[in-house]
Amino acid sequence: MFKLGEIQELQIDRFTSVGVYLMEHEDAENVNEESVLLPNKEVKDTMKVGDIVKVFLYKDFMDRLTATTKYPKIKLGEVKSLKVVDVNEIGAFLDWGLVKDLLLPFDEQKFEVKVDQKVMVMLKIDDQNRLYATMRIYQNLSGTFDYSVGDMVVGKVYQYSRDLGTLVAVDGKYHGLILKHDLSKALEIGETVTARVTNVSEDGKLNISLKKQIVEQMDEDANEILYALEFKGKLPYNDKSDAEDIKEEFNMSKRAFKRAIGRLLKLGKIEITESGIKLTE
Repeated sequence: MFKLGEIQELQIDRFTSVGVYLMEHEDAENVNEESVLLPNKEVKDTMKVGDIVKVFLYKDFMDRLTATTKYPKIKLGEVKSLKVVDVNEIGAFLDWGLVKDLLLPFDEQKFEVKVDQKVMVMLKIDDQNRLYATMRIYQNLSGTFDYSVGDMVVGKVYQYSRDLGTLVAVDGKYHGLILKHDLSKALEIGETVTARVTNVSEDGKLNISLKKQIVEQMDEDANEILYALEFKGKLPYNDKSDAEDIKEEFNMSKRAFKRAIGRLLKLGKIEITESGIKLTE
């Protein structure tokens, strides 16, 4: 069957004056007799009947199912940052890389958007089988049990929560949350992050962290402290130092600092003094 809003491989059935008509190829399951037009402007001279063409399916200006060899900036179910190119009485229109701009209806806007502004949206299909964008991303993401604690995931930041932290669309479709205490710096809306799964809830929502596992992070932190010591010889910080001073100097928590100097002490790399730490002789 044809998949609106998705990329799929279709077979050239026939040439006409307006373009070529594509059908599901013979190897596809549940092949039907329907066809979809690939307009003349996208037909290449090398194409012939029987060729397999990879296309994206959307509705044209006449609301007809149409194929294009151009890949849009967003596909069905994905979350992306798109630019507003126009606003009128029915909503905003977004540049998604195709001739016909993507509609973001007023009802799907979380705030008033303006031309040239970039907004985070998800691509959906309405009850009349038309593609549209929505800014109501949280409500449209789902849980997943495809990932376990310790797995690395990729997602896009789409919203901040004052109470919880930073909301991330993992793989563009799953709930992800970076808790406030796991952030050492603010993330930008639309930023792509690679994070580690720290918890999977009963409904499949993921808690994720930008921090590495403790052992890996401790090695990284220890190396940073060791580098600073090799450059300066000694540092006025130890396990009694103020947490804010440690944060400002090393961009790490006091807990992480104590773990790191503990590791260096065990390795015989440093000595702890009343005034701080120094390299061993």
